[in-house]
Parts: sequence; structure tokens; C-alpha cells
Amino acid sequence: MADLKNRDIRKIDEIFDMKSGYVLDFSNRTFDEFFEDEFDLDIYDEEYAVYGTSKAKHLRAFIEVEDNQTVATVLKKLWDHRLRSKQYVSDQSENDRLKLVLNDVLERLDSNTTTLKTDALIRFKPDRTLNELIGSIERDIRADKALVALDRLHTYCIKMFTHILKHYGIYCQKNEALHARVGKYVKIKKHDGSLNEMSVRIMRNSISIFEQFNHLRNNNTFAHDNELLDQYEARFIFDSISSFLRFIRSSERDVF
Repeated sequence: MADLKNRDIRKIDEIFDMKSGYVLDFSNRTFDEFFEDEFDLDIYDEEYAVYGTSKAKHLRAFIEVEDNQTVATVLKKLWDHRLRSKQYVSDQSENDRLKLVLNDVLERLDSNTTTLKTDALIRFKPDRTLNELIGSIERDIRADKALVALDRLHTYCIKMFTHILKHYGIYCQKNEALHARVGKYVKIKKHDGSLNEMSVRIMRNSISIFEQFNHLRNNNTFAHDNELLDQYEARFIFDSISSFLRFIRSSERDVF
């Protein structure tokens, strides 16, 4: 359950124009599609229908049911939608005011969250397998199952680095190890001069980390009948790999 007070809910009502049961300019169909496309969630699930059938009541129930990180992620995406909407884009002063109100709500959510973040994972191409993979990881993290998520995070890394290398005209063999793909990417960054030498050195050192990630995935996760990693270590490793992926995402804007 998100750690929000009634005054925070009233702020959310104002920010997302939730009068008379509406949410921004969404229709029932587009509201459903928004949650399916962005989060692989069914906002019209019975779990979110405890207060009624309107879009606003579904969203309020969602906020009450879900954890801080999930709610914060959804609010940020809804805000992005508001900024793109023709209905709201013209009133810049009002948007600036409401942005400050939203920041207050997000700060409360961020200060009370202990859930790992999954913002490093992006749907970088139209791909059903990729969507389901990320959705599965997000569900595992929301359920505090980092160890389960590590196996799928490894698969995500394979797909992501394959995608990046293809952008640079480099293709991978199907059975090529993750750390080999990372090594090819680091070699590109070493020679293109786009990063500081310190960043390149850190990335080069990460090759051995991804090599160990291969070993860990095969021998200490649910990928096989293994002796499992402790949960606190799984959380640390998930967060560490995610930090690397966030950097790649921010530095490769042309790719993503």
C-alpha cells in the first residue's frame, strides 16, 4: 500500500483532473491501453474496482493497493501524458504549479520506499517477448522476489546489449555469453571518444562482473536446480546491475 495521506490523494485528484470520475483526457479504452502498454497491468481488474467503476475510482484503488515505487512510476507516466495532451499543454503556468505539487507527492513516496527500482528496464523496441520479460521482472520486484527476478534480468541484459550492438552494426551469435557482448560494447566506447576515460575504465571493469553474473545465473538462481543466493545479496546484485544499465540508457540516447 502506498504511503500517502488523504491530502496527497486530493493533490493527485487535482493534478490529474479527476473530477466526475475522469482521469485527464482518457477514455475508458485509452485508459485501459495506457496501463497495459506502459506497465503490463489491467487497471480494470477487480482488485482495483473496490470503490466503483469510474477511471478515477480505479486509479484511487490502484494507489491504495500498490507499493510506493509502482505508484510513483505510474504518476510520472501520467504526468508525461498530461504534458503531451492538447487539452492541457497550453496552460504552462498551471502545469508549472502542478509540477511542484506532484513533486511533493513523489518525494513522500520516494522517502518511504524500500522497494528496488526497475526504471533501468526499458521497452526499447516493439517486441512481445520483451514486454512480457520486463513485466515479469517488475512483478517479481514488487513482490520483493529479487532472486526470482535475477534470472530474467540476465535475459534482459542479453537482449539489450544485442540491440545496442546491432545499432552499431555488430551482430552476436545466439549462444554468445553476456560478458562477451558487454566486452564488444565497451570496446566501441573506448574508441569512439564519447565518454571520459574514467567512465570507460569503470565499464571495462564491469566485464568481469557480467561474467560472474553468467555464473551466478546458472548456479545460484532458479534458472536450474541450484543452491540459491541469499535474498539480501540478490537485492544488492539486482540494484548494482540496474545502476550500470541506467548509465547505458542515459548515455545511449540515440539507441533508445
